[in-house]
Amino acid sequence: MLSGVGLILIRAGAKMLPGEKWPQKPHDNIRRKTVFRKPLTIVSSAILAFVAAPLQAQDYPTRPVKIIVQYPPGGAPDASGRLMAEKLSEHFGQPFFVENRSGVGGNLGTELVIKSEPDGYTLLLAASGSMAISPALYKNLKFKISDLAPISLVGSFDFVMMSAPSLKGNSIQEIVDSAKKNPGKISIASSGFGSEHHLLGELFKLATGAPLTHVPYKGFGPGVTDVMANHVELMFGSVPAAAPLIKGDKLVAVAVTGGERSGQIPDVPTFTELGFPSIRMTSWVGLLAPAGTPQPTLQKLTAAVEKILESKEVQQRIIKLGLSPMAVGPKVFADQIKSDTAFWDDVVGRAKIQQVD
Repeated sequence: MLSGVGLILIRAGAKMLPGEKWPQKPHDNIRRKTVFRKPLTIVSSAILAFVAAPLQAQDYPTRPVKIIVQYPPGGAPDASGRLMAEKLSEHFGQPFFVENRSGVGGNLGTELVIKSEPDGYTLLLAASGSMAISPALYKNLKFKISDLAPISLVGSFDFVMMSAPSLKGNSIQEIVDSAKKNPGKISIASSGFGSEHHLLGELFKLATGAPLTHVPYKGFGPGVTDVMANHVELMFGSVPAAAPLIKGDKLVAVAVTGGERSGQIPDVPTFTELGFPSIRMTSWVGLLAPAGTPQPTLQKLTAAVEKILESKEVQQRIIKLGLSPMAVGPKVFADQIKSDTAFWDDVVGRAKIQQVD
């Protein structure tokens, strides 16, 4: 005896006789109803989500907002993050607070933000070193720059090359000549492998041909202490951190990396002035959110940061931190990240620095 399925197969393509109906499986009616109901459910959910996102953004923020800072307390990124948290709290009437999550060159804090819900309640206060250098240095980086949505730059700062007080001759040419006459004897400290201090030293070596020996430390403090004690001859440091030491005659400034002289140490020339235009770099700190954060929320945050940075009081506080205030929106910020990433990728490649896991 042939089954209903067999009949369907045999008669496939045959004409229906008057009054005939194809055999029907027991659950066909239920399945049809379900099939038609699912698209309606999906469409309804999509409409609700589409309508809800702008409404949520209008009310944002309705609860405390966490700003993750990639570095430990005490430095310019941390201080600028705390300043922004204070002023954003005042602006929105909701608490914004800082959580320091340092480690792995700043990557740990970035990963935490990327893994968070893209709802505007977890933000990242990032510095250019970790954002622009990490893609070139780490083989198995757990994020892409596109995993973050730029909100606004907050401030920028330059670096300065410093020499130990005991170093005989601290002009660039004297440093280069001394290093070439004593290969491996002139050392340059850094705050650790892959830091801006480290890669600026590599850039200096590329630009001048000086055979300097890199000595990595666990942070700027231990490194600069050894330079002041004449255990290491050279080091790059951020102008905000280095200026007091230079003014106190504990270190000798060689040159700054900015396009123009620093207001904090105006007597120190730029590398460009001294004939080394390739050693030109300005670092920055900025606010970002996880990619996928609703656009109205991002726009609201960008507008808030721009308004905050218009305040003379805030500008003065940022300048006291050694930064230049920079209210730059998402498009220019994104272009800056892309440009800096390409810059450091080139330096890492030419210096033949091995990537790490």
